[in-house]
Amino acid sequence: MQWTDQIRRVKIILVLAAVVIAVVSLVVSHILIRDLAGEERGKMEVWAEAMRTLNHADENTDINLVLRVINSNNTIPVVVLDPHGHVQAYRNIEIEHCKNSADSTAFLNDLGKQLLAANRNIRITLDDDRSNDYIDVCYDDSLMLRRLASYPYIQLGVVMLFVVIAIFALLTSKRAEQNKVWVGLSKETAHQLGTPISSLMAWVEILRETYPDDELIPEMENDVQRLQLIADRFSKIGSLPEPVDTDLKEVMQHVVDYMDRRTSKRVQMIRRFPEGEVRVRINASLFEWVIENLCKNAVDAMGGEGTITITVAQEANKTVVEVSDTGKGIRKKDLRNVFRPGFTTKKRGWGLGLSLAKRIVEEYHKGRIWVKHSEVGIGTTFRVELKKPLRKSKTLL
Repeated sequence: MQWTDQIRRVKIILVLAAVVIAVVSLVVSHILIRDLAGEERGKMEVWAEAMRTLNHADENTDINLVLRVINSNNTIPVVVLDPHGHVQAYRNIEIEHCKNSADSTAFLNDLGKQLLAANRNIRITLDDDRSNDYIDVCYDDSLMLRRLASYPYIQLGVVMLFVVIAIFALLTSKRAEQNKVWVGLSKETAHQLGTPISSLMAWVEILRETYPDDELIPEMENDVQRLQLIADRFSKIGSLPEPVDTDLKEVMQHVVDYMDRRTSKRVQMIRRFPEGEVRVRINASLFEWVIENLCKNAVDAMGGEGTITITVAQEANKTVVEVSDTGKGIRKKDLRNVFRPGFTTKKRGWGLGLSLAKRIVEEYHKGRIWVKHSEVGIGTTFRVELKKPLRKSKTLL
């Protein structure tokens, strides 16, 4: 299984866990809110009955018990309205923001009417013989109930924040681990190649002295130098190489020459370079490797037959390199994964080439690389952008 698939599976599991936690939290909170609301409704019915008893009180009524019931409500906001909608009494309602008694009365009237319209009231008939002699005990949710109602959404936000942080930490840890592996493998590869390359160079010198007219020896020397260049590139992975002012066209020409010698004649290399030099600040060895990697991927995508077009252009404040092929293209669902470590569509491959190319362009050269265009069965175009070096202004002495 590819690394990208593993990370995607972990992310899906974390998101599903967050959804399950959120759903369970909402269901449990809804049940608690419903039960607490029913309990408050029951308390208000008792409170309303105490108000009715107080209005019908006589010498046999236990006033102390009635007052104790009425005074026991310290949490539920209550407004008592008469048949005309005028406030008769209120409890547990803050009216400190009102400037005067008229504002307070208007505020309480409005609140009572809102609760009455929402059917948050208990009607008490004061006179059994007169149906229009009643009061409405209007009540609102207590502070505890309102807090409990908002709690699941706060909890949902906390859970989602935790999931985001967990995914970010997972990706960061995975990326750091992969970086260490790549750097270690690269430096170890360069180290292991050093000794046999030195031996090969010595053997080439011996062969040249022994067979000075042999036409194959120069080609062998070119291959050994190529190995030396590859080892040098691997040794620079993990460190910040110093960019040097370089003619980009010369670097691109090296790539074209190398690919022409190493690929089939059925692969045509087309160069589209501007006139004159194209100066950029790059590490030529590493940047050349990036373009070679794009070209090799293009050859693989074309099955060893087709056209690769390398374009170099200068725009307002950047230098552009585009590598286009006539290969099989990249599926849309894979476009966002092509630069991810471990992603590959080849049967044999580690899926590190484009990831390292992206790192070389963006981290070492502060540039940008992406898939400009790709269509299945038509081909793919990769685009690399580099900032132009600042020209030093001339001063008159």
